[in-house]
Amino acid sequence: MSVSCDRVTTTASRDDDSGISPVPADHVPTDHVPMSHPCGRLLAVELDALADAIDRLAGASPQATADPESLLALERQLARLDAVVARAVAAFDASRAWAPDGARTAVSWLATRGRLARHDAKRQLRLGRAARHLPEFAQAWTSGDISGAHVDVVAPLLRDATHDALSRDEHMLAVQSRSLSHTAFVRATAYWAQLADPDGTEERAEERRARRDVQLSESFGGTWLGRLTLDPISGSIVAAELGRLEQVLFEADWADARQRLGREPRTDDLSRTGGQRRADALVEMATRSRTMPSDGRRPAPLFSVLVGYETLRGRVSELASGTVLAPGSLARWIDRADIERAVFAPGRRVEVSVRARLFTGATRRAIELRDRACTHPCCEQPAPSCEVDHVVPFASGGETTQENGRLLCGFHNRLRNDRPPPAAAAT
Repeated sequence: MSVSCDRVTTTASRDDDSGISPVPADHVPTDHVPMSHPCGRLLAVELDALADAIDRLAGASPQATADPESLLALERQLARLDAVVARAVAAFDASRAWAPDGARTAVSWLATRGRLARHDAKRQLRLGRAARHLPEFAQAWTSGDISGAHVDVVAPLLRDATHDALSRDEHMLAVQSRSLSHTAFVRATAYWAQLADPDGTEERAEERRARRDVQLSESFGGTWLGRLTLDPISGSIVAAELGRLEQVLFEADWADARQRLGREPRTDDLSRTGGQRRADALVEMATRSRTMPSDGRRPAPLFSVLVGYETLRGRVSELASGTVLAPGSLARWIDRADIERAVFAPGRRVEVSVRARLFTGATRRAIELRDRACTHPCCEQPAPSCEVDHVVPFASGGETTQENGRLLCGFHNRLRNDRPPPAAAAT
């Protein structure tokens, strides 16, 4: 059933803290139509039909839609419905239909009458407003090609400094959002923002670093509670060491459980949870810091940054994890930096002995810099959590070269022993 209704324009609320300011009333097209209106009655029929369809899906066995094709279809329709709801919330806000109930804002109305968490209501309103200014993304969202998470990446770019550039490049960014993974799209958009507003990028990076904060306080019964906020570089330093120590503790727990049980353990057989190991790793970090000589040599590298040849003039600057950095963020670290050059070109590959059993040294490092993460198409584990695997197994004559190496996380490296390696990872 197709429904077409005239639009009613009214004033939007301005104190809802949704993150995007509403457009003046004479520029805000809304789709608020009361149910007493003929179009409203038609929409009510559509909503009833939707409810009936959801009832049928909910009444079916979960296994009926547990196959890959059905699950992707459900995700696609969920994204489309999310877009419809966000658009409706923005129109509801603009119509002020929440005011007669005495609500202060549309967000307050949704939080009380709809029993939504306030952050969910704010997100719906923020994305609904943003979609009005992003027609290419709105179309991709309502068609189910992307999700609201993609719109959330672009919404902060609706500011004066990038308005003209975004109007020019929205189609290009929308095309990228349809083809890239969400992680890759976040990275691509961050680079676009650096090019579109280089000064603003540096300012926001400094503001983000200025928000760094650590709170640790003793609570009732001697329990300690804490909160941590770090900028990307500082966070990567802390996370890398915390993760390294946690892995050491995990391997110790695994070995202990194997010896105790006489078999390969499961995660729930281990003596500590992941959270407990991270807590113990944090204590171990403090213990080692306390026992380290004040003039001791710091380990290197603390973190890895990938930069292009013309980073100081261009805009290729990111942590090895993929987090895009403002080049100015590196200034305070540059006097302590080790410069490492990796060239990936025919005839100029970084290699070690072709008969070496393990990937080590420059060859391993080159593969880590090239792949960045597990190469299995359904995995995004970062390089520090991965192993370098032979595409053609060493036992079958595979050489220990960069061309025959790839990153695989431990799970997918073990999985390849049970089934052929994924085609995407072997290319």
